[in-house]
Amino acid sequence: MRILLIEDDSKTAEYLRQGLPEDVYELSVANNGQSGLLSAIEGNFDLLIIDRMLPGLDGLTLLRTLRTAKVDTPALFLTALGGINDRVLGLNAGGDDYIVKPFVLAELEARLEALDRRKWRGHKNIRLCVADLELDRISGRVRRGARDIDLTPKEYQLLLQFMLYEGQVLTRNFLLEKVWNYRFPVATRIVESHVSRLRNKIDDGFTQKLIHTHQNGYLIARNA
Repeated sequence: MRILLIEDDSKTAEYLRQGLPEDVYELSVANNGQSGLLSAIEGNFDLLIIDRMLPGLDGLTLLRTLRTAKVDTPALFLTALGGINDRVLGLNAGGDDYIVKPFVLAELEARLEALDRRKWRGHKNIRLCVADLELDRISGRVRRGARDIDLTPKEYQLLLQFMLYEGQVLTRNFLLEKVWNYRFPVATRIVESHVSRLRNKIDDGFTQKLIHTHQNGYLIARNA
């Protein structure tokens, strides 16, 4: 789960970075409202955690701006402003949940998971299938045939892109942007190495190969 934390308090940011499991959450941090706004608009995040009191641009204005720009990424306010009116303002600004500092990490995790589940309810792409390969976006479970497949967060995001665009060739630059949030070409073999590891996990031991290399990129398909 890719999360953007917009928070100017370095202690809170570090607490979340250390406390949220790395195999479940990929945390990016923006330490002011303006950079947080730009990251939320340009980035490919699953959830936003926003402080109310931010330098440059306050959290309410930030989220209202995102909603006006049709950015519908679920957002949770994490703030010291805990009055009833404060909560109402946060939810009316487009917030999906509201937690008051100080907070318990276990509750925050539970709220994040609930928001992620809610996002996919009724969505036609909750369960993705290609041949006998299945990816469940709510549970995060990946199976091929009777075998459960254990993926790293990046491998999962890579496979998700392949399955969302089944049969289409995905270029290296497209994958760099969607999975690694790079907005410009970079000299790295990160895509190639991750595709190689993913292919070993998905296709090893199966007669039918699903992940294919194309002259312009990669694709997942029953036959290619």
